[in-house]
Amino acid sequence: MPEKEIIGQLPDEMTAKIRRISITTSKMVQEMFAGRYHSAFKGRGMEFDSLREYQPGDEIRSIDWNVTARTGRLQIKKFIEERELSVVLLLDTSFSCRFGSNAQLKSDLAAEICSVLAFSSIYNGDKVGLFLFTDKVEKIIPPKKGTNHVLRVIREALAYESKGVKTDMHAPIDCLNKVMHQKAVCFIISDFLIQDYQDPLIAAKQRHDIIAIRVVDPREVNIPNAGLVTLDDAESGEQITVDTSSAAVRARYRARALNRLKLQDEFFSSNGIDSVDVYTDSSYIDSLIGFFKKRALRQHRGF
Repeated sequence: MPEKEIIGQLPDEMTAKIRRISITTSKMVQEMFAGRYHSAFKGRGMEFDSLREYQPGDEIRSIDWNVTARTGRLQIKKFIEERELSVVLLLDTSFSCRFGSNAQLKSDLAAEICSVLAFSSIYNGDKVGLFLFTDKVEKIIPPKKGTNHVLRVIREALAYESKGVKTDMHAPIDCLNKVMHQKAVCFIISDFLIQDYQDPLIAAKQRHDIIAIRVVDPREVNIPNAGLVTLDDAESGEQITVDTSSAAVRARYRARALNRLKLQDEFFSSNGIDSVDVYTDSSYIDSLIGFFKKRALRQHRGF
Protein backbone atom coordinates (compact mmCIF):
# COMPACT_ATOMS: atom_id res chain seq x y z
CA MET A 1 0.00 0.00 0.00
CA PRO A 2 1.43 3.44 -0.90
CA GLU A 3 2.69 5.61 1.94
CA LYS A 4 0.14 8.30 1.07
CA GLU A 5 -2.75 5.92 1.70
CA ILE A 6 -1.31 4.81 5.03
CA ILE A 7 -0.69 8.31 6.32
CA GLY A 8 -4.11 9.35 5.06
CA GLN A 9 -5.64 12.78 4.74
CA LEU A 10 -3.92 14.77 7.44
CA PRO A 11 -2.83 18.41 7.67
CA ASP A 12 0.44 19.04 5.86
CA GLU A 13 2.24 19.81 9.12
CA MET A 14 1.23 16.47 10.66
CA THR A 15 2.07 14.57 7.46
CA ALA A 16 5.53 16.16 7.45
CA LYS A 17 6.02 15.27 11.11
CA ILE A 18 5.11 11.62 10.51
CA ARG A 19 7.51 11.38 7.56
CA ARG A 20 10.30 13.11 9.48
CA ILE A 21 9.98 10.87 12.51
CA SER A 22 9.65 7.68 10.46
CA ILE A 23 12.76 8.49 8.40
CA THR A 24 14.81 9.67 11.38
CA THR A 25 13.94 6.80 13.69
CA SER A 26 14.26 4.17 10.97
CA LYS A 27 17.82 5.29 10.27
CA MET A 28 18.58 5.53 13.98
CA VAL A 29 17.32 2.01 14.59
CA GLN A 30 19.45 0.57 11.79
CA GLU A 31 22.55 2.32 13.13
CA MET A 32 22.11 1.98 16.88
CA PHE A 33 19.13 0.01 18.14
CA ALA A 34 18.36 -3.03 15.97
CA GLY A 35 21.32 -5.07 17.19
CA ARG A 36 20.84 -4.02 20.79
CA TYR A 37 17.17 -4.93 20.64
CA HIS A 38 18.14 -8.39 19.35
CA SER A 39 20.63 -8.87 22.18
CA ALA A 40 18.10 -7.68 24.76
CA PHE A 41 15.13 -9.76 23.69
CA LYS A 42 16.36 -12.46 21.34
CA GLY A 43 19.92 -13.16 22.39
CA ARG A 44 19.87 -16.69 23.73
CA GLY A 45 16.47 -18.31 23.29
CA MET A 46 14.64 -19.34 26.42
CA GLU A 47 13.43 -22.70 25.06
CA PHE A 48 15.67 -25.66 25.87
CA ASP A 49 16.31 -27.96 22.89
CA SER A 50 18.86 -30.68 23.68
CA LEU A 51 22.30 -31.54 25.06
CA ARG A 52 25.55 -32.19 23.23
CA GLU A 53 29.18 -32.66 24.19
CA TYR A 54 31.32 -29.61 24.83
CA GLN A 55 33.43 -28.35 21.91
CA PRO A 56 36.31 -25.87 22.06
CA GLY A 57 34.92 -22.34 21.84
CA ASP A 58 31.60 -23.12 23.54
CA GLU A 59 30.53 -20.75 26.30
CA ILE A 60 31.15 -22.09 29.79
CA ARG A 61 27.83 -20.63 30.99
CA SER A 62 26.03 -23.12 28.74
CA ILE A 63 27.50 -26.20 30.46
CA ASP A 64 24.95 -28.40 32.24
CA TRP A 65 26.98 -29.30 35.31
CA ASN A 66 24.45 -31.79 36.67
CA VAL A 67 24.47 -33.90 33.50
CA THR A 68 28.24 -33.47 33.23
CA ALA A 69 28.66 -34.90 36.73
CA ARG A 70 26.51 -37.92 35.88
CA THR A 71 28.13 -38.71 32.52
CA GLY A 72 31.69 -37.69 33.25
CA ARG A 73 31.75 -35.61 30.04
CA LEU A 74 31.16 -31.91 29.61
CA GLN A 75 27.62 -31.40 28.28
CA ILE A 76 26.35 -28.19 26.67
CA LYS A 77 22.74 -27.01 26.74
CA LYS A 78 21.37 -26.11 23.34
CA PHE A 79 18.59 -23.56 23.09
CA ILE A 80 16.20 -22.64 20.32
CA GLU A 81 16.19 -18.89 19.78
CA GLU A 82 12.78 -17.31 19.88
CA ARG A 83 12.18 -16.66 16.21
CA GLU A 84 9.29 -14.26 16.56
CA LEU A 85 8.03 -12.08 19.36
CA SER A 86 4.82 -10.13 19.66
CA VAL A 87 5.59 -6.61 20.81
CA VAL A 88 2.76 -4.43 22.10
CA LEU A 89 3.09 -0.68 22.65
CA LEU A 90 0.58 0.61 25.18
CA LEU A 91 0.54 4.38 24.69
CA ASP A 92 -1.05 6.75 27.19
CA THR A 93 -2.91 9.45 25.24
CA SER A 94 -4.55 11.18 28.20
CA PHE A 95 -4.53 14.96 28.58
CA SER A 96 -1.60 15.03 31.03
CA CYS A 97 0.65 13.73 28.25
CA ARG A 98 -0.07 16.80 26.14
CA PHE A 99 2.11 18.91 28.42
CA GLY A 100 5.59 20.14 27.57
CA SER A 101 7.63 23.00 29.00
CA ASN A 102 10.30 22.70 26.32
CA ALA A 103 10.22 22.36 22.55
CA GLN A 104 8.69 18.87 22.79
CA LEU A 105 5.42 17.68 24.29
CA LYS A 106 5.41 14.48 26.29
CA SER A 107 3.00 13.02 23.74
CA ASP A 108 5.39 13.75 20.85
CA LEU A 109 8.31 12.19 22.69
CA ALA A 110 6.19 9.14 23.52
CA ALA A 111 5.20 8.76 19.86
CA GLU A 112 8.84 8.95 18.78
CA ILE A 113 9.73 6.24 21.30
CA CYS A 114 6.93 4.13 19.79
CA SER A 115 8.50 4.62 16.36
CA VAL A 116 11.94 3.47 17.56
CA LEU A 117 10.52 0.38 19.24
CA ALA A 118 8.29 -0.46 16.28
CA PHE A 119 11.13 -0.27 13.76
CA SER A 120 13.41 -2.23 16.12
CA SER A 121 10.76 -4.95 16.27
CA ILE A 122 10.21 -5.41 12.55
CA TYR A 123 13.93 -5.23 11.73
CA ASN A 124 14.28 -8.28 13.99
CA GLY A 125 11.41 -10.17 12.42
CA ASP A 126 8.89 -9.51 15.19
CA LYS A 127 5.30 -8.34 15.10
CA VAL A 128 4.32 -5.04 16.69
CA GLY A 129 0.93 -3.74 17.78
CA LEU A 130 -0.41 -0.57 19.40
CA PHE A 131 -2.94 0.04 22.17
CA LEU A 132 -3.98 3.68 22.61
CA PHE A 133 -5.54 4.28 26.02
CA THR A 134 -6.81 6.91 28.45
CA ASP A 135 -9.17 5.61 31.15
CA LYS A 136 -10.28 3.08 28.54
CA VAL A 137 -8.86 1.48 25.42
CA GLU A 138 -9.44 3.96 22.62
CA LYS A 139 -7.90 2.08 19.70
CA ILE A 140 -6.16 -1.22 19.02
CA ILE A 141 -3.86 -2.01 16.11
CA PRO A 142 -3.19 -5.77 16.29
CA PRO A 143 0.44 -6.94 16.05
CA LYS A 144 1.68 -7.40 12.49
CA LYS A 145 4.91 -7.16 10.52
CA GLY A 146 6.05 -4.85 7.75
CA THR A 147 7.13 -1.28 7.13
CA ASN A 148 3.66 -0.19 6.04
CA HIS A 149 2.29 -1.49 9.32
CA VAL A 150 4.89 0.49 11.27
CA LEU A 151 3.94 3.63 9.36
CA ARG A 152 0.37 3.11 10.50
CA VAL A 153 1.53 2.67 14.09
CA ILE A 154 3.50 5.93 13.88
CA ARG A 155 0.56 7.73 12.29
CA GLU A 156 -1.83 6.71 15.05
CA ALA A 157 0.68 7.40 17.83
CA LEU A 158 1.26 10.93 16.54
CA ALA A 159 -2.07 11.98 15.09
CA TYR A 160 -4.73 10.19 17.13
CA GLU A 161 -6.97 12.56 19.09
CA SER A 162 -8.12 10.84 22.25
CA LYS A 163 -11.68 11.10 23.47
CA GLY A 164 -10.91 10.39 27.11
CA VAL A 165 -9.20 12.83 29.44
CA LYS A 166 -8.04 10.83 32.45
CA THR A 167 -5.67 7.88 32.83
CA ASP A 168 -6.67 4.53 34.24
CA MET A 169 -4.68 1.37 33.55
CA HIS A 170 -7.26 -1.17 34.69
CA ALA A 171 -9.23 -1.30 31.44
CA PRO A 172 -6.17 -1.30 29.13
CA ILE A 173 -4.42 -4.08 31.05
CA ASP A 174 -7.62 -6.13 31.27
CA CYS A 175 -8.04 -5.75 27.51
CA LEU A 176 -4.39 -6.64 26.90
CA ASN A 177 -4.74 -9.87 28.84
CA LYS A 178 -7.91 -10.78 26.96
CA VAL A 179 -6.59 -9.96 23.49
CA MET A 180 -3.01 -11.28 23.79
CA HIS A 181 -3.39 -14.96 24.59
CA GLN A 182 0.33 -15.71 24.35
CA LYS A 183 3.13 -13.96 26.20
CA ALA A 184 4.12 -10.63 24.63
CA VAL A 185 6.75 -7.98 25.22
CA CYS A 186 4.70 -4.98 26.36
CA PHE A 187 6.02 -1.44 26.60
CA ILE A 188 3.75 0.83 28.65
CA ILE A 189 4.59 4.39 27.64
CA SER A 190 3.07 6.90 30.04
CA ASP A 191 3.88 9.75 32.41
CA PHE A 192 2.47 7.57 35.23
CA LEU A 193 0.83 10.60 36.84
CA ILE A 194 -1.76 8.36 38.47
CA GLN A 195 -2.23 6.72 41.85
CA ASP A 196 -3.74 3.32 41.14
CA TYR A 197 -1.39 1.58 38.70
CA GLN A 198 0.05 -1.17 40.88
CA ASP A 199 -2.64 -3.86 40.62
CA PRO A 200 -3.00 -3.60 36.82
CA LEU A 201 0.76 -3.86 36.27
CA ILE A 202 1.05 -6.83 38.61
CA ALA A 203 -1.75 -8.54 36.66
CA ALA A 204 -0.01 -7.78 33.37
CA LYS A 205 3.36 -9.01 34.67
CA GLN A 206 1.86 -12.41 35.46
CA ARG A 207 1.26 -13.01 31.74
CA HIS A 208 3.62 -10.73 29.83
CA ASP A 209 7.09 -9.18 29.83
CA ILE A 210 6.33 -5.63 31.01
CA ILE A 211 8.57 -2.60 30.50
CA ALA A 212 7.48 0.78 31.86
CA ILE A 213 8.72 3.79 29.90
CA ARG A 214 8.10 6.86 32.04
CA VAL A 215 7.92 10.14 30.14
CA VAL A 216 8.93 13.09 32.33
CA ASP A 217 8.96 16.83 31.81
CA PRO A 218 11.49 18.71 33.99
CA ARG A 219 8.79 21.12 35.20
CA GLU A 220 7.09 18.17 36.87
CA VAL A 221 10.12 17.88 39.16
CA ASN A 222 11.42 21.44 39.44
CA ILE A 223 9.21 24.50 39.33
CA PRO A 224 10.90 27.82 38.44
CA ASN A 225 10.75 31.04 40.42
CA ALA A 226 7.93 32.77 38.53
CA GLY A 227 5.91 34.43 41.29
CA LEU A 228 2.25 33.49 41.69
CA VAL A 229 1.46 30.63 39.31
CA THR A 230 -1.81 28.79 38.73
CA LEU A 231 -1.21 25.08 38.20
CA ASP A 232 -3.79 23.07 36.25
CA ASP A 233 -4.42 19.37 36.54
CA ALA A 234 -5.00 18.47 32.89
CA GLU A 235 -7.09 15.42 33.76
CA SER A 236 -9.19 16.56 36.73
CA GLY A 237 -9.48 20.23 35.79
CA GLU A 238 -8.52 21.26 39.32
CA GLN A 239 -6.48 24.43 39.77
CA ILE A 240 -4.21 25.62 42.53
CA THR A 241 -2.31 28.89 42.86
CA VAL A 242 1.15 28.71 44.39
CA ASP A 243 3.79 31.30 45.19
CA THR A 244 6.82 29.98 43.33
CA SER A 245 8.98 32.85 44.60
CA SER A 246 9.08 30.95 47.90
CA ALA A 247 12.10 28.66 48.13
CA ALA A 248 10.20 26.50 50.62
CA VAL A 249 7.32 26.04 48.17
CA ARG A 250 9.71 25.03 45.39
CA ALA A 251 11.51 22.63 47.74
CA ARG A 252 8.24 20.95 48.78
CA TYR A 253 7.18 20.66 45.16
CA ARG A 254 10.48 18.98 44.24
CA ALA A 255 10.42 16.69 47.28
CA ARG A 256 6.90 15.44 46.47
CA ALA A 257 7.83 14.82 42.84
CA LEU A 258 11.02 12.94 43.72
CA ASN A 259 9.19 10.87 46.30
CA ARG A 260 6.56 9.89 43.72
CA LEU A 261 9.27 8.79 41.28
CA LYS A 262 11.12 6.94 44.04
CA LEU A 263 8.03 5.00 45.11
CA GLN A 264 7.32 4.04 41.52
CA ASP A 265 10.90 2.89 41.02
CA GLU A 266 10.68 0.76 44.14
CA PHE A 267 7.43 -0.79 42.91
CA PHE A 268 8.88 -1.55 39.47
CA SER A 269 12.00 -3.11 40.96
CA SER A 270 10.24 -5.23 43.58
CA ASN A 271 7.84 -6.63 40.97
CA GLY A 272 10.43 -7.44 38.30
CA ILE A 273 9.28 -4.71 35.94
CA ASP A 274 11.98 -2.98 33.91
CA SER A 275 11.64 0.78 33.72
CA VAL A 276 13.16 3.52 31.59
CA ASP A 277 12.94 7.28 32.10
CA VAL A 278 12.90 9.63 29.12
CA TYR A 279 12.83 13.42 29.46
CA THR A 280 11.39 16.04 27.15
CA ASP A 281 14.45 18.25 27.54
CA SER A 282 17.12 15.69 26.64
CA SER A 283 17.90 12.89 24.21
CA TYR A 284 16.33 9.51 24.90
CA ILE A 285 19.08 7.63 23.04
CA ASP A 286 21.32 6.99 26.04
CA SER A 287 18.36 5.91 28.16
CA LEU A 288 17.19 3.35 25.61
CA ILE A 289 20.70 2.07 24.91
CA GLY A 290 21.27 1.68 28.65
CA PHE A 291 18.04 -0.29 28.94
CA PHE A 292 18.93 -2.60 26.03
CA LYS A 293 22.40 -3.20 27.50
CA LYS A 294 20.91 -4.08 30.88
CA ARG A 295 18.49 -6.52 29.29
CA ALA A 296 21.22 -8.05 27.14
CA LEU A 297 23.41 -8.60 30.21
CA ARG A 298 20.55 -10.37 31.93
CA GLN A 299 20.07 -12.55 28.84
CA HIS A 300 23.77 -13.37 28.88
CA ARG A 301 23.61 -14.42 32.52
CA GLY A 302 20.51 -16.48 31.88
CA PHE A 303 18.02 -14.77 34.22
